[in-house]
Amino acid sequence: MGGRPTVLVVDDEEDIVVLMRDFLEADGYGVLVAHDGAEALAIIASTPPDCVLLDVMMPGQSGFDVVRKVRETSDVPILFLSARQEDSDKIRGLGLGADDYIVKSATPAEIVARVRAVLRRYRRGEAPPAVLLDFGRLVLDLRAREVRVAGRPVPCTAREFDLLQLLAEHPRQVFTREQLFERFWDGYGDSHTLTVHVGRLREKIEEEPARPRYIVTVWGVGYRFEGERR
Repeated sequence: MGGRPTVLVVDDEEDIVVLMRDFLEADGYGVLVAHDGAEALAIIASTPPDCVLLDVMMPGQSGFDVVRKVRETSDVPILFLSARQEDSDKIRGLGLGADDYIVKSATPAEIVARVRAVLRRYRRGEAPPAVLLDFGRLVLDLRAREVRVAGRPVPCTAREFDLLQLLAEHPRQVFTREQLFERFWDGYGDSHTLTVHVGRLREKIEEEPARPRYIVTVWGVGYRFEGERR
């Protein structure tokens, strides 16, 4: 992601599209626009953006459908921007691979700040040192940004990788939920956001996600990573 980052705004409500385009452009972003899921997928395939700001309820394919298809081939940061604020929708969206879920009652300034935070986290991961974090069954290749479990590559989103890397680089250190929110979401978000990301990671790297070996919950505090580097 060099130069001026580009954000794809996907929403069937023209007033939302215009509002977010104006605020994003004022903050220095290039903006692409789509009004439905099919148009969004075509743009992502032909002119890959640096970030996607995506509505949930649209004609034809929903935002959930779009994320599911995008995640088959890309880890581009995706933030949902939706009027739907039920916990079940947030959990579903994050579970499908979105990096954040923002309710439309948020101010445009907050939305832009959260886009900025996601892109900053994504950039930080582009040039890590050439290091392997080898825990036997679980290996993180920081240069390739690849996770392998029992020798097999496991696809992770940018934020999932960054979260796992932070924990794995500091075995047995407890990170509070507040510390993780501040680092990965600039303090924005709710309890479901972090819980869903940790749950997705456990499904991918743990033999028994309900009895995790690597990412351990410290009740009432946060999480720590358990493992001996080789």
